[in-house]
Amino acid sequence: MNTITILAGVFLILISCKSNDDQSDAFGNFETEETIISSEMAGKLIYFPVKLGDQVKQGDLLAVVDTTQASLQLKQLNAQQHAVATRRINVQAQVDVLKEQMDNLAVTRQRVHRLFADRAATQQQVDDADGQMRVLEKQLKSVMTQFVSINSEVEVIAAQFALAADHLRKCYIRTLTDGTVLEKYVEPGEVVSPAKAIVKLGDLSELDLRVYVSGAQLPSIRLGQQVEVLIDRDRKNNQALRGEVTWISSEAEFTPKIIQTKEERVKLVYAVKVKVKNDGRLKIGMPGEVRF
Repeated sequence: MNTITILAGVFLILISCKSNDDQSDAFGNFETEETIISSEMAGKLIYFPVKLGDQVKQGDLLAVVDTTQASLQLKQLNAQQHAVATRRINVQAQVDVLKEQMDNLAVTRQRVHRLFADRAATQQQVDDADGQMRVLEKQLKSVMTQFVSINSEVEVIAAQFALAADHLRKCYIRTLTDGTVLEKYVEPGEVVSPAKAIVKLGDLSELDLRVYVSGAQLPSIRLGQQVEVLIDRDRKNNQALRGEVTWISSEAEFTPKIIQTKEERVKLVYAVKVKVKNDGRLKIGMPGEVRF
């Protein structure tokens, strides 16, 4: 009877030891960095072919907001540019005419001054020639000031043109990152507003398993450390993947209630991210375990 009792005790100890060896060091859920793509312009969504699960690359066209207003504004500004250019040509023509008149008057004025020196012309004739020259100089100065106004108008139109071109560009919604379409928030034909979310993207090629470790475990964990990640194969068995520690929180926090018992929620823990390459088996929100 004593022998049977001893053997049973040894058997229980062995099972207990094996159970401890198989126990994971941390638990958590898989997540990824998610990007919300929003509209920057208001208008009707006239093009939106994206479907859930689509793979997109950086620069891909996701949607188009109605470009009518921006296009019409660009046409209007283009017409204004041509009108200003025509005004510049007309003003330059006036300047050329006045300069030609001044050149002709200068010859006449010199002749009058010579005749006056020879007492063949009167003072009245000299004063008339000088007065005509002063009038032409003032007219030329007045016409030249129109160039200042034209140049200012050109700058204003150029700024408006750049703004309209930017609005037209923003009607074409493109992705800045590679990823998978996780959520769609609108459908073609809907009217969107600035900052209206269009789609949610996420990179599913690699997922992060966020787990929480105690202060006692922290000294044995380091960035770049290769670890074993376990996910469920079925109700009883797990399947193992390789992961790498990519982030360790510098601040302690309370254990999230979603993965720990009420008694353990009073403990302070540190968040750790383990990056795992996804061969298609991993999903966002899936639970996982880590052995350091």
